[in-house]
Amino acid sequence: MTDVRMYHSHILFVSLLGAALTCRGADLTALPEHLRPDPFGAIVEADRTAGAAPVHAIALETARAAYASCHLVATVPEGGDYQLELKPFSAESGIHVDLYREWFHYLPAVKQYYPDALLPAPGPYRLRLPESDNRIPKQTAQAFWMDAWVPANAHPGSYETRAILRAGGKVVELPIKLKVLAVVVPAEDAVAIDHNSYGTSWFADQYPGLAKRTGADFFTSDSFFDLIHSYHRIFYENRGVFHQLGYGHAGKVGPEFAPRLEGTGKNKHVADWSQYDRHYGPLFDGSAFAKTNRGAKPIPFVYLPINPEWPASFLWWGEPGYEREFVNVVSEMEKHFREKGWTSTRFELFFNHKKRYKGFPWDGDEVRFVRDYAYFKEYARFLKEAVPADSPVKFVFRADVSWTMERQFKELAGIINFWVCGGGEFGWYDYAPKLLKGRGDIVWIYGGSPAVTVPSSHVTIDVLRPWIWGIDGFVHWQTTDAGSDPWYQFEGGGEALVYPGDRFGIAGPIPSVRLKMQRNAVQDVTLLNHFGKTQSLDKLRAGAARRFNDTGLDEWRSPRPALADRNPEDVSNADYADALPPNPKFAKVDSAAWQRVRAYILELAREAK
Repeated sequence: MTDVRMYHSHILFVSLLGAALTCRGADLTALPEHLRPDPFGAIVEADRTAGAAPVHAIALETARAAYASCHLVATVPEGGDYQLELKPFSAESGIHVDLYREWFHYLPAVKQYYPDALLPAPGPYRLRLPESDNRIPKQTAQAFWMDAWVPANAHPGSYETRAILRAGGKVVELPIKLKVLAVVVPAEDAVAIDHNSYGTSWFADQYPGLAKRTGADFFTSDSFFDLIHSYHRIFYENRGVFHQLGYGHAGKVGPEFAPRLEGTGKNKHVADWSQYDRHYGPLFDGSAFAKTNRGAKPIPFVYLPINPEWPASFLWWGEPGYEREFVNVVSEMEKHFREKGWTSTRFELFFNHKKRYKGFPWDGDEVRFVRDYAYFKEYARFLKEAVPADSPVKFVFRADVSWTMERQFKELAGIINFWVCGGGEFGWYDYAPKLLKGRGDIVWIYGGSPAVTVPSSHVTIDVLRPWIWGIDGFVHWQTTDAGSDPWYQFEGGGEALVYPGDRFGIAGPIPSVRLKMQRNAVQDVTLLNHFGKTQSLDKLRAGAARRFNDTGLDEWRSPRPALADRNPEDVSNADYADALPPNPKFAKVDSAAWQRVRAYILELAREAK
């Protein structure tokens, strides 16, 4: 009899019966979260590792105020009806379990299926194989994602429950054990993982059923604002941040993203806050999150509607009236936020336009030309005039930087205090985190989302890297665009970590496997960072890096290339690509990389007092 052990952040899998005693016919097995199942009972190609195999019992281990997760796989080789039931833990434990059915996306580019979208599957779940809606010929297995939420006040100790499969007259039980450690994951994340999006016009495309039911007034309806809040909620519940930019490249602002203005010049003022408050009030006071496991808390960051065309028209740039209108309106915003008590959120002055979009004659985003710095200096002066120095409202000036970031760090010091940096280029400047953090600036890096076709651990790299660098967060630049047909003609998910629930009758987004894995990595890093109160942070970082992919801390950066000292106006995107060659230690990270980091964190957690 073989004993198969698989470690996962909080999970230890133990095969009690071994392959020789595997049930014939219908079967219920489990896999750690990093080994994603396919619809035929195997592990997807990207995640396969030597010795990996399903198991017939689960022993989970976790800190408190945290999730523990795994895959359950119901296999019915002959097809037909089946039922999966996940028994709850004892009521007094406070532990809550959620079950999701994993949607298998077909990717024409590789002619394979990968699970990612997660459909709520309240138990007992009854259906039949092959699943009619997923349309997979000869499907023999259906995967489910299991989340166990352990609240901060749960008693440390051991708990038990079980999952039960009924199919073809057969009953298969899978025992689940959960060990809860005394240590509590802090509520404040060690790194902010941000999920960016643009406007709300895509709501009607992704939610045609909801839009049709709501009618012509969709964009002013309660359903519309509930939908906005549901996107914030899904990312918040999964230890993330959601940003939704409310204006276009030429400065047009959506009415739900800004108060309505009236007047001109010295008479320019806010005429109506109702739409803005309807949108943001529940986000700024935290009430939008009251029913989540993490509890009510205001969102930490938000884009302001301010851009060169709002609250003053750029037609009058350089005229006294432009400054007067800007200061009038922003002063009213500060007063309104202060009176409402919205003093926890950081309100971002942020410019997203580029000259080549032909809306404005200067770059606000990823500035390449030094002459454009003058606009930032002028807006900083306006903002200083509009916002009292002792205001409790947190206004910040954000810049997303790449081409000239090193020069901007110096020339815009004291003007920009929130830097969102191209992750590749930022790695050239090993001194930058200490410089920027030393003067109190917020520092994030940005990039895309790993496609479903790469090893599952790749979604955790962007959690670990900013923590290793000692900065504040990472931005996925687009996270809500899954493509025109993610269900049957999927393009990989490089711009989506959630999916629209409309086709399943859900008036909001549904999570993904990658989002859940990222969430679990954030809670792990937050716990590891907590241990830095009694241990060397550099030692903890080195321990995590070594276990992740056998690297030293210096290998998480790229050497400074000659390109970094050239004039950005004389180089091209291709030159930057050449200066950022892929590092094979990161291009070939195996699926179990984060499991090794988790095992390290659990060792420390068991020893924690």
